Amino acid sequence: MLTIQKAVKTFNPNSVNEVQALREIDLKVDKGDFITIIGSNGAGKSTFLNSIAGSFILSSGKILINNQDVTSWPEHKRAANLGRVFQDPLLGTCTSLTIEQNMALALKRGKRRGLGFGVRTKDKILFREQLSTLGLGLEDRLTDQVGLLSGGQRQALTMIMATMTRPDILLLDEHTAALDPKTGKKILEITETVVSRDNLTTLMVTHNMNQAINMGNRLIMFHQGAIILDISGQEKTGLKVEDLLERFYSLRGESMATDRMLFS
Repeated sequence: MLTIQKAVKTFNPNSVNEVQALREIDLKVDKGDFITIIGSNGAGKSTFLNSIAGSFILSSGKILINNQDVTSWPEHKRAANLGRVFQDPLLGTCTSLTIEQNMALALKRGKRRGLGFGVRTKDKILFREQLSTLGLGLEDRLTDQVGLLSGGQRQALTMIMATMTRPDILLLDEHTAALDPKTGKKILEITETVVSRDNLTTLMVTHNMNQAINMGNRLIMFHQGAIILDISGQEKTGLKVEDLLERFYSLRGESMATDRMLFS
């Protein structure tokens, strides 16, 4: 499904501001995997997702999706294979367009678009069906401008838009971090429902260790641009926050008391 080989990303190379954000990352993701990604600020988590999406082109290494080498593909060319939800609810939708117009654009992601722009009747039926699964009443607001929605409603809409065409890979970059706890919980419930229903291969970045432990079938931890922990199966099922912290500090050769707020 997704294979990362010796992935390196260096910003500002050969300068005093050089930063090696990814250090020879090797990762194989199987179809249907739901991987949570955790690590401290600057560990390389978002850079990793951006590299998969094509927002950043690797300095060296390879990215393969369904055995197709996409390493040099620009972001728009990878869009047909990927769905993505950002931390900021404003990034996933266009404020000035209606809900149905936003969804129509999402439906055409990665496809050739004509000059005309309209929403077909059969698409409206699909949009209503998709939105009704949210339980937010958005199916009755198709002609409302997205700018009228709350942050949580926009993020829920973005989840539907990102998964409507059942992408090969779904990328979630701290997609509940900007929401209040109640709304964030609702978005996580929607996430688990959609991912499970469509068996979507998913990578979800989070700073919340409970989310990382309780969601998905696999957990990986980044530190200084490298993957230092990869846990799945029964080992992940029995994991607790204290265990995760202890293993992290053990790998760094430090005491847990060094920095309890590392992942906050």
